[in-house]
Amino acid sequence: MIVEVKKPKLQDGKAQLRSYCNATGAPIAVWTNGQQISHYHRRDPNYFEDITDIPNADQTLADILNERFTLKDLILKDKLTTEHKSLKDVILELEDEVLANAGVDVFEEVFKLIFTKLYDEFKSQEDKMFINRLLRHKINTVVQETDQAYDVEHPDYEVLKKAVEEIPDDDFRAMEFRNTGQTDSQLKTKIQRLFDDARDRWRGVFPEHSAFELSDSHLSVCVSSLQDIKLFNSNLQVVDEAFEYLVSKSAKGEKGQYFTPRHVIDMCVKMLNPQPGEYMIDTAAGSCGFPVHTIFKLTGTLFTNAEIPAADKENVLKVFGIDFDEKTVRVARTLNLIAGDGETNVLHLNTLDYERWDDSTEKNSRWGRTYGAGFDRLKALRIEQDENKLFGFDILMANPPFAGDIKESRILHQYNLTFKQNGKAHTKVGRDILFIERNLDFLKPGGRMAIVLPQGRFNNTSDKYVREFIAERARILAIVSLHGNTFKPHTGTKTSVLFVQKWNDDPSVGPLCRKVDNYAVFLAVSEKGGKDNSGDYVFLENSDGQHKLDKNGHLIVDHDLHNHNEELPDGIAEAFIEWAKHEELSFWEVT
Repeated sequence: MIVEVKKPKLQDGKAQLRSYCNATGAPIAVWTNGQQISHYHRRDPNYFEDITDIPNADQTLADILNERFTLKDLILKDKLTTEHKSLKDVILELEDEVLANAGVDVFEEVFKLIFTKLYDEFKSQEDKMFINRLLRHKINTVVQETDQAYDVEHPDYEVLKKAVEEIPDDDFRAMEFRNTGQTDSQLKTKIQRLFDDARDRWRGVFPEHSAFELSDSHLSVCVSSLQDIKLFNSNLQVVDEAFEYLVSKSAKGEKGQYFTPRHVIDMCVKMLNPQPGEYMIDTAAGSCGFPVHTIFKLTGTLFTNAEIPAADKENVLKVFGIDFDEKTVRVARTLNLIAGDGETNVLHLNTLDYERWDDSTEKNSRWGRTYGAGFDRLKALRIEQDENKLFGFDILMANPPFAGDIKESRILHQYNLTFKQNGKAHTKVGRDILFIERNLDFLKPGGRMAIVLPQGRFNNTSDKYVREFIAERARILAIVSLHGNTFKPHTGTKTSVLFVQKWNDDPSVGPLCRKVDNYAVFLAVSEKGGKDNSGDYVFLENSDGQHKLDKNGHLIVDHDLHNHNEELPDGIAEAFIEWAKHEELSFWEVT
């Protein structure tokens, strides 16, 4: 066995470690920088597979590979918490080691792997519920033994970990997404069968009869690298960061559209306060962050493998997402299907070209099989029976693409903002400007919206007509100026979130928002963006300089947008809520 030791924060040396193993024939390798540790089994000079640990004095390598592994083990050995690795880091390593030269579509193969891994964890949902029940009973005993302060809603992660260690798992299901020492061919057969089951359970993401294109040996390495990562957790950041990287390789950012950081999403959801029975849509859904976190708010269920109560599924069917990018829609549907426990209204449509929705859907039978049920639910919210222009949504949240102008006259003539005051049409209009008008058309009277926009729309003299258009149709509730690092490393464009509520004097058609000339507006500037100048996340630290973990064992992004379930000081969202109650806004009435 060879051990490579590096200084803290250094990430190099793994290639050097492998060369030492190849030269000496050592079958086991360990790499560590004092903060992270990786264990490898050298199968041949080309492939090193991750293993969970090194054998002790009484074990062989086969014992390690063949150990029974349950959800409890996954919780305790999760690399995201024990090594503070990210899923993106693991994918980058896989690209360097096997994927770059595997002759396959990296997005498709990694997507299949993550999809299958999620399903394996999903199948252990009964074990997850058992663990949660026992934790409530065990935690007080553990606290007394360790003499630690205990907050039932925000327990210390180490307290939770100790409680999990004591839970018996003899009757737990054995995880299947694991390399247990069988031949590569046998492993591929097992993983393909698991993928087939996942594809049938969560339909509309992969075509029927789709299969892994990776070779047997390449798949074996990939499974070993991913098997000790727990994908289900309290929010979507773990999976989302990886998908953002994969989709960006397919030029997602060419239209100036980037996945929205989760702390920005949570701020918007918290401020707009969606309620059971309300309809919500994201018209530029990306990975579906706004819809999924709205589901979290409505159901009280986070991104876990726990089942959603039957009574809450009705609310899931009132949440919608639309996106034009096919790969992104498939990612979004996966996350939405899981968060919604098998239900989804995520649709592959061009939001801006609504006049052609019916044409494209009627001519494409495969589209109809995949998206037809959700599209029927969307059409049920149309104001006019045969028109896709006006809808009756209560809430809209979106981060539309910034870059690029729309020049196609057929699309431009569908929008009022295309025309100048003299009646002549602009030959091109910014994509995000058209989204502003389109989004307002989706809202019912009294409906509310949060939309991420480039800062220039709020300041540029040339955009005055856009601001006047908004003010004529809606009350400007708030403008939150986001930190300049928020969307780095993808773009340094300065952005703000605009919150509005459509004017409405008639309580029979929607919440009241009586039109007035003078009213207060909530203004805020974020001074902590949660990222550094390179676009890397900045995490909250304890007084001793160590990263603080939330109750799920995950790092806490250090920002000022909201209080992260009271792990952070009150932020902009909490200040807005107090202001909204004082202003007696319809969706924040004091009860």
